[in-house]
Amino acid sequence: MSGRTIREMVQSTGGLDPVFAGYLLAFGVAALACFGSVTRARRIEERETRRGLVGLLVTSGGWAVSHVAFFLVPGVSAKTAVYTIGLVVGFSTIGSWLYFCSAYTGRTLHRNTALRRLAVAIFMIVVAVKVTNPFHGWYFATQQAAAPFPHLAITHQPLHWVVMGLTYALAAVGYFMLLERFLQVSYPTRPLAVLVGITGLPVLFDLVGYATPLLVDITYESIGVAVFAVGVCFVFLERFRAIGLAGSDDDPVIIVDEHDLLREYNAAAADLFPSLTETGTVGQPLWSIVPSVAEVLETEPAVLELDRDGSRRYYQLSESPFAAGQTPIGRLILFTDITDRERDRRELERQNERLDQFASVVSHDLRNPLQILHGALDGARATGDPEHFERGEQAIERMELLIDDLLSLARQGQPIDETELVSLTVLVEECWSVVDDDSRIAADPARLRQLLENLFRNAVEHGVCGEPSVASAPEDAVEHDGPDVTVRVGPLPDGRGFYVEDDGPGIPPEARSDVFASGYSTNDGGTGFGLAIVREIAEAHGWEIAATESDTGGARFEITGVTTHTKNAGEAV
Repeated sequence: MSGRTIREMVQSTGGLDPVFAGYLLAFGVAALACFGSVTRARRIEERETRRGLVGLLVTSGGWAVSHVAFFLVPGVSAKTAVYTIGLVVGFSTIGSWLYFCSAYTGRTLHRNTALRRLAVAIFMIVVAVKVTNPFHGWYFATQQAAAPFPHLAITHQPLHWVVMGLTYALAAVGYFMLLERFLQVSYPTRPLAVLVGITGLPVLFDLVGYATPLLVDITYESIGVAVFAVGVCFVFLERFRAIGLAGSDDDPVIIVDEHDLLREYNAAAADLFPSLTETGTVGQPLWSIVPSVAEVLETEPAVLELDRDGSRRYYQLSESPFAAGQTPIGRLILFTDITDRERDRRELERQNERLDQFASVVSHDLRNPLQILHGALDGARATGDPEHFERGEQAIERMELLIDDLLSLARQGQPIDETELVSLTVLVEECWSVVDDDSRIAADPARLRQLLENLFRNAVEHGVCGEPSVASAPEDAVEHDGPDVTVRVGPLPDGRGFYVEDDGPGIPPEARSDVFASGYSTNDGGTGFGLAIVREIAEAHGWEIAATESDTGGARFEITGVTTHTKNAGEAV
């Protein structure tokens, strides 16, 4: 076949050599598969990824075509020229490959001007070495061969193996980029390893062809590259797209299919939801793995609250449908950390609420003592009776009390910037009652003192209490009681926080959600700001407070979300 046509070979042998036909079939199918896959590759929405994969398919197909032409064209000179063209086209596949890998993995290497110039320079140098081979003969040599069928054998020279090493080194860079992306989304790397093996397998054929007459001594890499490109396009396109989307952002990403079954997730999502990494989660319904996410997706706005590292974080959930061409694949769920924005929004809501409370106090609560004061002044002017002056002084005292509590409410609602470890034992002793659980909590000492004092005052005002005296207490709590009321402070189970409770008349269930409202009071002369201040202090710390019933039927206040620290033996408080 060095110079004979197919017709001459058929006439001389009585038929087409099956090995020769096999070579034509192998390279021909590779070329047709590559060119036929271009249409599907054009469906990729990402422009640069699409450009890279289409370029890889076209150059791989062109490389395979050059091998078919090498076997078909007559004459040594024509075969040598076609083979050289194939070498140039084949080396260009590495450029398309790196372009695809960079674009697919979200990098910008393919846009870097310096790297592009370097790539062009390397390409031109290698092309020059290949094209000038007839002058130096360092890349390949030709000779007639009879096995496995008559053909023009190509003997690879040292420069071929140098360029081959460079090519595979550059290809390895692309594989590394893909491997890193697979690891980012916690996707099994076995499929990638299989593709790498298929792409690298032709090197063995090269070596066998170089060392033995069993195979024709040419480059077989075009088949491996074609298998990879077509495999990405048809077998792994949806998986590659899902992996690319999941790994395209540093924010947590979860991908589900059209039936809400888990498909992919990235490392950030796995860090946020460890349950994703459990065996067998892929393919399971999203609600069974992370039910909180499934629930929030049905709300508007879709904001998820999570406790991370002892602090409350807020994530905005957004969904984006995606497809391969016209075929729906599923939805991408993106988690954007909006903690700062959400905290600002909630603080603004609290400030607006406090402004409404202030307006209510000014327009209502202060108006009554002002009217009394006006009446007392009118009475004093008309009669001079000292009783009118006493009524006026009482009205002034009432207004002063309201104003003091109102200012306290405004101050206590401000966010806490810094906290320190505070001993409940010491602080509660100073406030009035005692807790003896050897625990410390992260809090602002002055505001925590105000919180405890207001809770103690609430217990006293709703039950006549004399001088406190120590009474026996259950484990982890110490009581202080008087003739009519006992107050107890203790830790909540699992270190969730602490409680303050009494054995007074308690709070009716229907009123427990109202007691923290500004101005709410059941005592004559009370301002109704005591528990409102308690709520503001708790929220400023990031805590939650709830009113419930103690075991004795009295009032119980549970403060949760508190960061606690248990004192070690011998450690100073």
